[in-house]
Amino acid sequence: MELITETDALARFCATCADQPYVTVDTEFLRERTYYAQLCLVQMARPGKGDEGAVLIDTLSDRLSLEPLYDLFRAPGVVKVFHAARQDLEIFQIEAGVLPAPFFDTQVAAMVCGYGDQVGYETLARQIARASIDKSSRFTDWSRRPLSAAQMAYAAADVTHLRRIYEVLASRLAETGRGAWLEEELAVLTDPETYRTDPDQAWTRLRTRSNAPRFIAALVELAKFRERLAQSKNVPRSRILKDDALLELAASRPKNHDDLGKARLLLREARRGEVADSILAAVAAAEAMPASAIPSSPEQPARKPGAEALADLLRVLLKARADAEGVAQRLIASSADLDALAAGELEAVPAMHGWRYEVFGRDAERLRDGEIALSAQGGAVRVVPLA
Repeated sequence: MELITETDALARFCATCADQPYVTVDTEFLRERTYYAQLCLVQMARPGKGDEGAVLIDTLSDRLSLEPLYDLFRAPGVVKVFHAARQDLEIFQIEAGVLPAPFFDTQVAAMVCGYGDQVGYETLARQIARASIDKSSRFTDWSRRPLSAAQMAYAAADVTHLRRIYEVLASRLAETGRGAWLEEELAVLTDPETYRTDPDQAWTRLRTRSNAPRFIAALVELAKFRERLAQSKNVPRSRILKDDALLELAASRPKNHDDLGKARLLLREARRGEVADSILAAVAAAEAMPASAIPSSPEQPARKPGAEALADLLRVLLKARADAEGVAQRLIASSADLDALAAGELEAVPAMHGWRYEVFGRDAERLRDGEIALSAQGGAVRVVPLA
């Protein structure tokens, strides 16, 4: 297979893809020591067999621009096929403001086609392409050069078997008429807002047991400062402030460096200098925040009597309906969705709208209203009308 290190070579390969129905794409990157992913390699393959039509693109080469690739991403006649594409797309969106279109994610398509929740590439390669993947290079350092033969073979396999997987899944979607189901799921992945991290909302990712207003205010300001500093320095959030230390500071709200020195979980580097000053400034901003400006902490709805048992019944119904329809349970409804249904919060649940309602929501509503029951017969769950 060809290793592309220059822009002209990439342009020539992309030109050969322009009249193809699809290309398969994957990336290798590092993220352990940075906030943003470091793109190390892009793998691509046009229709063919084996390594035919497959290339590896060395994104660390100083003689390479990815503009020909981005032009191909914009080409409306070529489907760009990925597997579990969220992190790949995030890289392209952040680095170039480009998302591939039209776009196909085989992991999502496999869920629609009944292969299970978040099925892995190796599983699909084995079940559909009848291929085994050598996993020995999975956790290798992709930033080191030169790439070994084993690394290159592993990287190429991520796109060569993907061709057969795509062809089978696309055919099955056409046969079942579920293309619209897939498009609905892919809409999130192709929305640039999916990849925008707003520091003002960083606090919502933290799990906390306290709803005290000043605690929440401190949480908002500390999480905001950490997110902004991590982004500006391109380092992981934990290098600035670990989650447990942030929660401790939100609870104790130190007013000076002496108070800060009493924090048990704070990294040594955070007890002085820029980080320490920023922590104290964030706490001061939280203390000065008007009560009307403090956001409310998301609260779990109070459970109604019997709601937990009803949620368990809904889980059984979901499993039965998902098996009957050949679609992954998670694609229909999450555990939180089932709890919301049991609590009577119908409108906000996706399963009560569109194709999900036809597959599961209608029966869920009838079960909740006592119009149907569940029974077991021959090892299978059956829906029994009561009226």
